[in-house]
Amino acid sequence: MILYLHGFRSSPQSMKARVVGERMAALGLADQVVSPQLPASPKLAMKLALSLIEGVPAEQLSIIGSSLGGYYATWLAERVGCRAVLLNPAIVPRVNLDQHVGVTTQFHSDEPFEFKREYIDELHALEVPKISKPERYFLIAATGDEVLDYRDMVAHYQGARQHVIQGSDHAISEFPQYVDEILAFCGIEARA
Repeated sequence: MILYLHGFRSSPQSMKARVVGERMAALGLADQVVSPQLPASPKLAMKLALSLIEGVPAEQLSIIGSSLGGYYATWLAERVGCRAVLLNPAIVPRVNLDQHVGVTTQFHSDEPFEFKREYIDELHALEVPKISKPERYFLIAATGDEVLDYRDMVAHYQGARQHVIQGSDHAISEFPQYVDEILAFCGIEARA
């Protein structure tokens, strides 16, 4: 099973979530990928994620997380012992997200999105200062990320499998070319 976690203000309609879902469907595995709409509250987001993976053995679970979803994926992987793929993950989001406290909209709809100040403390509670088993992680980081510094990602996931893209952007616009490599890390063989 793959649990895909989107980033801040994003949704299951993001390009990367759709690419993963479409590729899994093409492989006849559409029922093996879950991409929920995460609540703004980190505490509620992790409660939802844990409910979705309840009963799934760690060796049969992989989590793919983008940006803030990568931060969440790290916390979950440490908690349940599964593999995680991190796409330009946030490392210390409580520092970057303070400026986003308030009401805005989601990126892929006009739905309101409220990020409350207390969510910053909830994020702090999920912080993983150091990963315990680097071999369970695969980092994809872009040097051209305009939101987060790829060097922080590379340092945080030291010892993990890493693919540093020269250039690109926070969204990893050329993501479709990496999806089979990501799924292979997750234990899913990409057939034609």
